[in-house]
Amino acid sequence: MALCGGGGCQSSCRRPEEDDGAAEEARERLDSLHVAGERSSIAGTGDRARCSKCGEEGRYCNSLCAACFRVSVYNKFKLAVTSNAMISPTDNILVAFSGGHASRVALQFVHEMQGKSLKNWDASKSQALPVFGVGVAFIDESIFSHNPSDETEKAIEEIRSVVSNLTPPHKELHIIPIENICSLSSENGRSRLNELLEMITDATGKDDFLHSLRMLSLQKIAFDKGYSKILLGSCTSTIARHVLSATVKGQGYSLPADVQYVEARREVPVVLPLRDCLAQELSMLCRLDGFKTQQLLERPCTGINSLVSSFVARLQEENPSRERTIVRTVEKLRPFGFNKFSENGYHDFLPSRLRCKFQNVKNGESSLSDVLCPICEGPLSESEIQCLESIQSKAGRKVEIFAAQCCKSCNFQILPKGAASLEHFYSVLPQLMTQRMKDSLGFDRSQQREQIEDFLLADDDDGT
Repeated sequence: MALCGGGGCQSSCRRPEEDDGAAEEARERLDSLHVAGERSSIAGTGDRARCSKCGEEGRYCNSLCAACFRVSVYNKFKLAVTSNAMISPTDNILVAFSGGHASRVALQFVHEMQGKSLKNWDASKSQALPVFGVGVAFIDESIFSHNPSDETEKAIEEIRSVVSNLTPPHKELHIIPIENICSLSSENGRSRLNELLEMITDATGKDDFLHSLRMLSLQKIAFDKGYSKILLGSCTSTIARHVLSATVKGQGYSLPADVQYVEARREVPVVLPLRDCLAQELSMLCRLDGFKTQQLLERPCTGINSLVSSFVARLQEENPSRERTIVRTVEKLRPFGFNKFSENGYHDFLPSRLRCKFQNVKNGESSLSDVLCPICEGPLSESEIQCLESIQSKAGRKVEIFAAQCCKSCNFQILPKGAASLEHFYSVLPQLMTQRMKDSLGFDRSQQREQIEDFLLADDDDGT
């Protein structure tokens, strides 16, 4: 650490040394932008403006110089990780990498944190705790892209290059086509996915269904490969858009589950370490550090999600604090029980101030949030659970129970209308998605009825 220097700073703040030269490289890159005549457009201020933290000449974002700006963004990430106990020495983290700015920064910061942990481990005499592992998952959605196949292959090759350059330690890259979640066969999976999307007539429903398939694919990779947590690059801007769109779509009850730092409703918990960072900040950091980003899927986005994104972007232009205000407002909603980790093997290694981030769920203890929508995995409200129990009490068929367990939003936007269409839709769904309803109360009764249906007497039988 070095004392903050120059500029008449009276706060006695301390400025971190440049880690692996990243901050120094950012400053040099900004100098080259100045030569190209772009510095003024980035800074938005005169060349004599000074950094509000260290006092050095040159302000680029949030009144900070390039080095202090990078440190500021990294500190937000690190604070979220440490204060919410997101990563422990025994973890194996799967980073969801889309190629965009947010996931690229998340991958870089996790790599830097892993590198520091490895150095500390090498320097430690005891070496009692291991260094957490990191893997990378890329869900290939090129099936929907209109780009030539050679461009797609080139982009995927660049993603491989990005991951391979982040060593040591080695990080395994998993590239899985999104259609693979629908079937073991790639060709069959592609046809089944197209068939599912054709049956979803609502544009917003298609977008939400694809999002559910992405999360299902990440969960399958993490579970099959032994990862303990999934790290997403969702930032303040992403969450702000989700808050408004979920409210419009009638998902207000389940909304608190999606905006926390941690959610462990699934088999593999999900963490959001960039929740306090704006998309503008992450985009700027990628530009400063020269990170390559990819966007393989370029198709027109329609529906509620697209309208909300445009609306929030316009709000942000008028007032840069709007996105933060939206997220701070929704933080006041009461989270669910699964928005904390359950106690596990490394609980004893945590400081006492962090143990409150964990909870013990007693055997037999139930909650309304225990029943989740099999498509979006949002917790069901009390009225939705009552409807589900009514269907189950009548020993309904699997497809009827599945539809009853889906939340109102998925029922309206995703599930097709008509018994025959719903039956066909259910038959084509990924098996991992239909298996989720087994957790609902009373399913075993309906399943047993279907198994012994051939041995039951018909109503008109006389019993002889």
